[in-house]
Formats: sequence, C-alpha cells, structure tokens
Amino acid sequence: MIRGVTVTVKTPKRVYTTDTPPVPVNDRFGNATYTYTSQTVANVLVAPGATNDLEASRPEGVQVAYTLHFPKTFTDSLEGCIITLPAPWAGDYRVIGDPRSYIDVDCPTPWHTPVEVEAAHG
Repeated sequence: MIRGVTVTVKTPKRVYTTDTPPVPVNDRFGNATYTYTSQTVANVLVAPGATNDLEASRPEGVQVAYTLHFPKTFTDSLEGCIITLPAPWAGDYRVIGDPRSYIDVDCPTPWHTPVEVEAAHG
C-alpha cells in the first residue's frame, strides 16, 4: 500500500497597516511583507522532480526539486506557499506556479493534485 508523509504548508498573507483604508506594508527595500500561517497535511506523496526543467517552457531554468502529490482532502490554494518536508528530504520548498487538481473521476487514487516545488533558500 502506498503511504504519504505529513508536510507543513505555510500560506502567505500580505501585511497591511491598520489605517483606513489599509496600506500595504513593504520592507526597507520596497518588497511586499508577508506573514505565514501553518497547517499540516497528511498523506502527501513525494516524487523526484522533472528532468525537463530547462526547456523552452521554463526559460528561467527553474529547477523542480520534487513533485508532491496532495490528497483529495486538501482543497486550499497552494500558490505562493512554502512547504516543509520531513527527513530524508528535510527542508523548505517553494511552490512553483498555481497548482491545479485533476478531475476526481479521472483519479481513482486518494491523490489528485501534483505540486512542483523548488528549494527555498532564504
């Protein structure tokens, strides 16, 4: 039987002032400031990343470290999220793009959302 691992999903939320109207808060370099909320997700499959990451569809050469397969029970958006994997892959990985689920009837297994991630340093 295939079993997944438990991962931590950190979801970004833009920081705003308490002024009326709220104003986005930026750091000293002008970059957007975010806070993160965490939740754990069980039964996530971890697969090696794709090897075709330097072709024309990825002109910037994004390296896919792993492809995670999320269970059907997880329905939140993963766009912009950071995912923390347990050992032996231990580390933080940034979600690439905005992953979309397959149609449930086409997926007889408990997993239907492939999520490509890259190493997140810093």
